[in-house]
Amino acid sequence: MTLPFVYAPPIEPWLEVLYQDKDLIVLNKPSGLLTNPGRGPQLADCLLSRVQQQYPLAQLVHRLDMATSGVVVIALRRKAEAALKQQFADRIVRKRYLAVVWGKLAQSSGSIDVPLLADSDNPPKQKICFNSGKAAVTHYRVLQQLADRALVELQPVTGRSHQLRMHMLHLGHPILGDAFYAHPNALAAAPRLLLHAAELQLFQPYNGKPLHFSADSDFVTAAGQLKTL
Repeated sequence: MTLPFVYAPPIEPWLEVLYQDKDLIVLNKPSGLLTNPGRGPQLADCLLSRVQQQYPLAQLVHRLDMATSGVVVIALRRKAEAALKQQFADRIVRKRYLAVVWGKLAQSSGSIDVPLLADSDNPPKQKICFNSGKAAVTHYRVLQQLADRALVELQPVTGRSHQLRMHMLHLGHPILGDAFYAHPNALAAAPRLLLHAAELQLFQPYNGKPLHFSADSDFVTAAGQLKTL
């Protein structure tokens, strides 16, 4: 029996700001907080609405799934919003994620080139579809291999919905704590989805200066090793 979904976003810290200038604000989003509002007043609290309480003109330029933590950039001005969205559309932005996946990987690094399509029968899930799916490419590298799990670095080239979850599932190594795709053992192995947007590189939309942001996760130590969960 599936329990009903109850949205209980974390409130401490309310906002963890990593960087801010006149054009953008960069935050470390906690797992469990929506990036943008959901449908209905019970889903109104989100990263964007919290920022808009202080900056009413703030707008999203990209998003993370509710269960995913890590770096999110929000534009504070309309011109900045358009410029930043264009960087994402042109795939200029560089993204690096950390994930803990089930099992032992056969290869220490590689690339996954598998097209994805929205699963219309099971929203918001995605599915692999070689006929009409959209191109999706992810590079991966094993950082630490344990007996039953591995810490991996993921670098998506494209930005499809649930891309990292689906690509690791395709390899046979679902992300721990993934309520959508993990098998029961992998789901029970973590208290939440162990996927974190660790780094983001882009260009300041006004002066073109390269900017690099990083955020610590709650499942990796400062030395880059898995914490005991």
